[in-house]
Amino acid sequence: MLLAILLSGFQMLSAQNSKDPKMIFVEGGTFEMGSQDGENDEKPVHKVVISNFYISKTEITVAQYYEFCNESGWPKPEVPMWGDFSELPIVNVSWKDAGAYALWLARKTSKKYRLPTEAEWEYAAKGGNKSKNYKFGGSNSLDSVAWFYETTYGSSAQPVSLRKTNELGISDMSGNVWEWCKDSYSWKYSDKPEEANIDVTLGGNYRVIRGGGWDSESNRCRVTNRDRDVPESKKDNLGFRVVYGE
Repeated sequence: MLLAILLSGFQMLSAQNSKDPKMIFVEGGTFEMGSQDGENDEKPVHKVVISNFYISKTEITVAQYYEFCNESGWPKPEVPMWGDFSELPIVNVSWKDAGAYALWLARKTSKKYRLPTEAEWEYAAKGGNKSKNYKFGGSNSLDSVAWFYETTYGSSAQPVSLRKTNELGISDMSGNVWEWCKDSYSWKYSDKPEEANIDVTLGGNYRVIRGGGWDSESNRCRVTNRDRDVPESKKDNLGFRVVYGE
Protein backbone atom coordinates (compact mmCIF):
# COMPACT_ATOMS: atom_id res chain seq x y z
CA MET A 1 0.00 0.00 0.00
CA LEU A 2 2.79 2.41 0.98
CA LEU A 3 4.70 1.50 -2.19
CA ALA A 4 1.63 2.25 -4.29
CA ILE A 5 1.21 5.66 -2.62
CA LEU A 6 4.89 6.49 -3.12
CA LEU A 7 4.74 5.38 -6.75
CA SER A 8 1.62 7.47 -7.34
CA GLY A 9 3.30 10.50 -5.76
CA PHE A 10 6.38 10.01 -7.91
CA GLN A 11 4.28 9.79 -11.07
CA MET A 12 2.43 12.99 -10.14
CA LEU A 13 5.71 14.77 -9.45
CA SER A 14 7.13 13.54 -12.75
CA ALA A 15 4.06 14.81 -14.58
CA GLN A 16 4.36 18.20 -12.89
CA ASN A 17 8.06 18.43 -13.73
CA SER A 18 7.60 17.22 -17.30
CA LYS A 19 8.34 19.66 -20.08
CA ASP A 20 6.22 17.79 -22.62
CA PRO A 21 4.56 20.17 -25.09
CA LYS A 22 0.91 21.13 -24.57
CA MET A 23 -1.08 19.58 -27.40
CA ILE A 24 -4.14 21.01 -29.17
CA PHE A 25 -6.76 18.72 -30.71
CA VAL A 26 -7.44 19.37 -34.39
CA GLU A 27 -10.62 17.77 -35.67
CA GLY A 28 -10.17 16.41 -39.17
CA GLY A 29 -11.99 17.57 -42.26
CA THR A 30 -11.58 18.62 -45.86
CA PHE A 31 -10.04 21.94 -46.83
CA GLU A 32 -8.77 23.88 -49.82
CA MET A 33 -4.97 23.92 -49.64
CA GLY A 34 -2.92 26.63 -51.34
CA SER A 35 -3.72 30.07 -52.74
CA GLN A 36 -4.53 31.42 -56.18
CA ASP A 37 -3.16 34.81 -55.06
CA GLY A 38 0.16 33.50 -53.76
CA GLU A 39 3.43 32.35 -55.27
CA ASN A 40 3.55 29.78 -58.06
CA ASP A 41 4.36 26.95 -55.66
CA GLU A 42 1.10 27.63 -53.75
CA LYS A 43 -0.90 26.56 -56.82
CA PRO A 44 -3.11 24.93 -57.81
CA VAL A 45 -5.55 25.21 -54.93
CA HIS A 46 -6.63 21.65 -54.25
CA LYS A 47 -8.84 19.72 -51.86
CA VAL A 48 -7.12 17.73 -49.09
CA VAL A 49 -8.67 15.32 -46.57
CA ILE A 50 -7.24 15.51 -43.03
CA SER A 51 -7.73 13.00 -40.21
CA ASN A 52 -7.97 14.01 -36.54
CA PHE A 53 -4.62 14.84 -34.96
CA TYR A 54 -2.99 16.80 -32.14
CA ILE A 55 -0.45 19.59 -32.67
CA SER A 56 1.76 21.36 -30.15
CA LYS A 57 0.30 24.67 -29.04
CA THR A 58 3.67 26.34 -29.47
CA GLU A 59 6.90 25.83 -31.28
CA ILE A 60 9.12 23.46 -29.30
CA THR A 61 10.92 25.54 -26.70
CA VAL A 62 14.50 25.61 -25.48
CA ALA A 63 13.41 23.99 -22.19
CA GLN A 64 11.58 21.18 -23.98
CA TYR A 65 14.43 20.47 -26.38
CA TYR A 66 17.12 20.65 -23.68
CA GLU A 67 15.21 18.04 -21.65
CA PHE A 68 15.50 15.74 -24.66
CA CYS A 69 19.22 16.48 -25.03
CA ASN A 70 19.92 15.95 -21.32
CA GLU A 71 18.05 12.65 -21.16
CA SER A 72 19.15 11.20 -24.50
CA GLY A 73 22.68 12.56 -24.87
CA TRP A 74 21.75 14.25 -28.17
CA PRO A 75 24.04 17.28 -28.69
CA LYS A 76 22.56 20.67 -27.90
CA PRO A 77 22.40 23.17 -30.77
CA GLU A 78 24.50 26.29 -31.01
CA VAL A 79 23.13 29.02 -28.75
CA PRO A 80 21.91 32.01 -30.80
CA MET A 81 23.18 35.51 -30.09
CA TRP A 82 20.15 36.32 -27.90
CA GLY A 83 20.74 33.38 -25.56
CA ASP A 84 18.82 30.27 -24.60
CA PHE A 85 16.05 31.47 -22.31
CA SER A 86 13.77 28.50 -21.60
CA GLU A 87 10.58 29.85 -23.22
CA LEU A 88 12.21 30.84 -26.47
CA PRO A 89 11.64 28.55 -29.46
CA ILE A 90 14.55 26.19 -30.06
CA VAL A 91 16.54 27.16 -33.17
CA ASN A 92 19.68 25.98 -34.98
CA VAL A 93 18.19 22.49 -35.29
CA SER A 94 18.22 20.41 -38.46
CA TRP A 95 15.33 18.35 -39.85
CA LYS A 96 17.07 15.28 -38.39
CA ASP A 97 17.37 16.96 -34.97
CA ALA A 98 13.66 17.78 -35.02
CA GLY A 99 12.80 14.21 -35.99
CA ALA A 100 15.02 12.83 -33.23
CA TYR A 101 13.18 14.93 -30.64
CA ALA A 102 9.81 13.66 -31.92
CA LEU A 103 11.03 10.04 -31.79
CA TRP A 104 12.33 10.49 -28.24
CA LEU A 105 9.01 11.99 -27.17
CA ALA A 106 7.14 9.12 -28.84
CA ARG A 107 9.16 6.54 -26.94
CA LYS A 108 8.73 8.47 -23.71
CA THR A 109 4.95 8.85 -23.98
CA SER A 110 3.92 5.87 -26.18
CA LYS A 111 2.25 8.35 -28.54
CA LYS A 112 3.27 8.52 -32.19
CA TYR A 113 4.88 11.94 -32.19
CA ARG A 114 6.35 13.18 -35.48
CA LEU A 115 6.75 16.31 -37.54
CA PRO A 116 3.53 17.58 -39.17
CA THR A 117 2.88 16.96 -42.82
CA GLU A 118 2.71 20.15 -44.83
CA ALA A 119 -1.05 19.74 -45.28
CA GLU A 120 -1.60 19.19 -41.54
CA TRP A 121 0.46 22.28 -40.81
CA GLU A 122 -1.56 24.49 -43.18
CA TYR A 123 -4.89 23.06 -42.00
CA ALA A 124 -4.00 23.80 -38.37
CA ALA A 125 -2.62 27.25 -39.22
CA LYS A 126 -5.87 28.11 -40.98
CA GLY A 127 -7.88 27.10 -37.92
CA GLY A 128 -9.06 23.67 -39.05
CA ASN A 129 -12.83 23.34 -39.27
CA LYS A 130 -13.16 26.56 -37.22
CA SER A 131 -11.32 28.56 -39.86
CA LYS A 132 -12.31 32.17 -40.51
CA ASN A 133 -10.12 32.20 -43.62
CA TYR A 134 -7.57 34.60 -42.20
CA LYS A 135 -4.51 35.51 -44.22
CA PHE A 136 -2.22 34.87 -41.25
CA GLY A 137 -2.36 32.42 -38.35
CA GLY A 138 -5.36 33.82 -36.46
CA SER A 139 -5.93 37.25 -38.01
CA ASN A 140 -5.74 39.41 -41.09
CA SER A 141 -3.64 41.78 -38.97
CA LEU A 142 -0.18 40.28 -38.66
CA ASP A 143 0.88 42.58 -35.80
CA SER A 144 -1.63 40.95 -33.43
CA VAL A 145 -0.54 37.35 -33.99
CA ALA A 146 3.10 37.30 -35.05
CA TRP A 147 6.67 38.28 -34.37
CA PHE A 148 8.12 39.29 -37.73
CA TYR A 149 10.58 41.84 -39.08
CA GLU A 150 8.48 44.90 -38.33
CA THR A 151 7.74 43.88 -34.73
CA THR A 152 11.18 42.49 -33.83
CA TYR A 153 13.12 45.03 -35.92
CA GLY A 154 15.03 42.05 -37.27
CA SER A 155 16.60 41.42 -33.88
CA SER A 156 15.67 37.99 -32.48
CA ALA A 157 13.11 35.27 -31.82
CA GLN A 158 10.67 35.94 -28.97
CA PRO A 159 9.23 33.76 -26.17
CA VAL A 160 6.38 31.58 -27.39
CA SER A 161 2.69 32.33 -26.80
CA LEU A 162 2.96 36.09 -26.31
CA ARG A 163 0.79 36.88 -29.32
CA LYS A 164 -2.89 36.15 -29.96
CA THR A 165 -3.65 32.52 -30.80
CA ASN A 166 -5.54 31.34 -33.89
CA GLU A 167 -9.07 29.88 -34.01
CA LEU A 168 -7.90 26.60 -32.46
CA GLY A 169 -5.81 28.18 -29.70
CA ILE A 170 -2.47 27.56 -31.44
CA SER A 171 0.29 30.14 -31.05
CA ASP A 172 2.87 31.53 -33.46
CA MET A 173 1.71 29.77 -36.63
CA SER A 174 2.80 32.96 -38.37
CA GLY A 175 6.24 34.36 -37.57
CA ASN A 176 8.71 33.85 -34.71
CA VAL A 177 10.54 30.94 -36.35
CA TRP A 178 10.12 28.93 -39.53
CA GLU A 179 8.99 25.37 -38.82
CA TRP A 180 10.19 22.09 -40.32
CA CYS A 181 7.54 19.84 -41.88
CA LYS A 182 7.84 16.13 -42.59
CA ASP A 183 7.48 16.40 -46.37
CA SER A 184 10.01 16.67 -49.12
CA TYR A 185 9.49 19.89 -51.05
CA SER A 186 7.80 19.82 -54.45
CA TRP A 187 7.63 22.77 -56.83
CA LYS A 188 4.02 22.01 -57.68
CA TYR A 189 1.05 20.76 -55.73
CA SER A 190 0.00 18.30 -58.43
CA ASP A 191 2.61 15.91 -56.98
CA LYS A 192 0.92 15.96 -53.56
CA PRO A 193 -1.56 13.27 -52.45
CA GLU A 194 -5.11 14.22 -51.52
CA GLU A 195 -4.82 12.23 -48.30
CA ALA A 196 -2.58 14.30 -46.04
CA ASN A 197 -1.68 11.34 -43.84
CA ILE A 198 0.15 9.52 -46.63
CA ASP A 199 3.91 9.63 -46.07
CA VAL A 200 5.18 12.06 -48.70
CA THR A 201 8.57 10.94 -50.00
CA LEU A 202 9.10 12.54 -53.39
CA GLY A 203 12.85 12.07 -53.34
CA GLY A 204 13.73 15.77 -53.37
CA ASN A 205 16.80 17.24 -51.69
CA TYR A 206 14.75 19.82 -49.77
CA ARG A 207 12.29 19.67 -46.89
CA VAL A 208 9.31 21.98 -46.48
CA ILE A 209 9.48 24.84 -43.98
CA ARG A 210 6.44 26.94 -43.07
CA GLY A 211 5.22 30.00 -41.19
CA GLY A 212 7.86 32.68 -41.60
CA GLY A 213 10.23 33.89 -38.89
CA TRP A 214 11.25 36.79 -36.70
CA ASP A 215 13.22 38.30 -39.59
CA SER A 216 10.59 37.70 -42.30
CA GLU A 217 8.61 40.25 -44.27
CA SER A 218 4.84 40.02 -43.81
CA ASN A 219 4.20 38.22 -47.10
CA ARG A 220 6.33 35.29 -45.93
CA CYS A 221 4.13 34.83 -42.84
CA ARG A 222 0.94 34.01 -44.75
CA VAL A 223 -0.53 30.60 -43.82
CA THR A 224 -0.30 29.41 -47.44
CA ASN A 225 3.26 30.60 -48.04
CA ARG A 226 5.81 27.84 -48.66
CA ASP A 227 9.57 27.61 -48.49
CA ARG A 228 12.24 24.91 -48.37
CA ASP A 229 15.65 24.13 -46.96
CA VAL A 230 18.12 21.27 -47.07
CA PRO A 231 17.52 18.84 -44.17
CA GLU A 232 20.98 19.49 -42.74
CA SER A 233 20.30 23.23 -42.38
CA LYS A 234 20.62 24.82 -38.92
CA LYS A 235 19.57 28.46 -38.70
CA ASP A 236 18.65 30.90 -35.97
CA ASN A 237 15.25 31.52 -37.55
CA LEU A 238 14.27 27.86 -37.99
CA GLY A 239 12.62 25.55 -35.43
CA PHE A 240 9.69 23.14 -35.36
CA ARG A 241 6.57 21.85 -33.64
CA VAL A 242 5.23 18.29 -33.36
CA VAL A 243 2.01 16.36 -33.95
CA TYR A 244 0.55 12.94 -33.24
CA GLY A 245 -2.55 11.13 -34.51
CA GLU A 246 -5.41 9.77 -32.48
